[in-house]
Amino acid sequence: MHVLCDVGGAPGENQRRHGENVQTPHRRKSWTMDPEISLLLHCAAWRGLRQPQVQVELSERYNRQTDGALQRHIEEVWTARVSKEPWLFNGAKFRLHSFRAPSAAAQQSACAPSSPKVDCVGSQTTDDKDGTPLLTLRVGLTSYKDYLGTNWSSRASELRRRGEVELGSSQALLAQPLGVGAVVCTGDGQVVFIRRSREVAEAGGKLDIPGGHPEPKVVCERLGEAKIDVKLLERSSEAVVAELFSSVCAEIRDEVNIPLNSLGEPLLMGVALNHTSAGRPSAEFFVSCSLSSDEVRELYWKGGAEANESTDIVFLSRAETLRLDASSPLWPELCPSAKGAVLLFQTVKPEL
Repeated sequence: MHVLCDVGGAPGENQRRHGENVQTPHRRKSWTMDPEISLLLHCAAWRGLRQPQVQVELSERYNRQTDGALQRHIEEVWTARVSKEPWLFNGAKFRLHSFRAPSAAAQQSACAPSSPKVDCVGSQTTDDKDGTPLLTLRVGLTSYKDYLGTNWSSRASELRRRGEVELGSSQALLAQPLGVGAVVCTGDGQVVFIRRSREVAEAGGKLDIPGGHPEPKVVCERLGEAKIDVKLLERSSEAVVAELFSSVCAEIRDEVNIPLNSLGEPLLMGVALNHTSAGRPSAEFFVSCSLSSDEVRELYWKGGAEANESTDIVFLSRAETLRLDASSPLWPELCPSAKGAVLLFQTVKPEL
């Protein structure tokens, strides 16, 4: 596995968290051409990871840290937002804290600040035929309210600085809800993009990929939101991984109206960070589709469960998608989540 070894922080830092060394490397030059996104990790050595090759470690240690002043700020932000949009719902979300790969790759030392061209990328060559987990995601819990009051707050930069100075991690005070997205490739080699409605909260009018969030409430389906906690989820770690992988297919179904039985097995390409929302992470997948682009277009215009979130569907060939970069005329039209997914698709080049 090729990995970039931290959830955030300044280039070149070497932080110790929970008894392990966690490093932040210099980002590759090609990944810094757009300040909106960067890659946290990618799975190019295997052309993507299947569900049995990923596991989660759930713990309250991986929740967001806080204090009284920050909690008051979060409540103020939430109250103000709900007064304008009373339909908002404070749902529980999974929080990505960090990750671990069982190899020397995860222990790659940080690049020296004087060597920006050196890539802190390790190579993992372990045989994965037995389905042994190759990647562990360290996960806690957060909420939509916490996201609005931290990552999406006007104080996000201040919170990153405080986290770095006071707690040794720029992400410590942030919600960091884990999203999911999919590069969907049709049977005739076309990649699916959708035009976001101008009515949505973020990146209205931009081109995006299908995506959303894995939901803790799906894992704890018999409980209300208020009763969901990490200790309960610790006993259901396999179900959390299943929700991570299945949620991306559910989003494709709901946003593009593609039936689940027309979708292939999701392959995890890696995790991208959205710096327009303080480094919010999103797990990006490759999903093949047995339908042609014409069939997908027809289904899209019939409308799915979340048809109101987009206004158009756009197709690019696999070759065109692999050539996209910051110099492409289409690049500014992509929202950050789509940019991150495209970069992972170009890096991992999953099997079609």
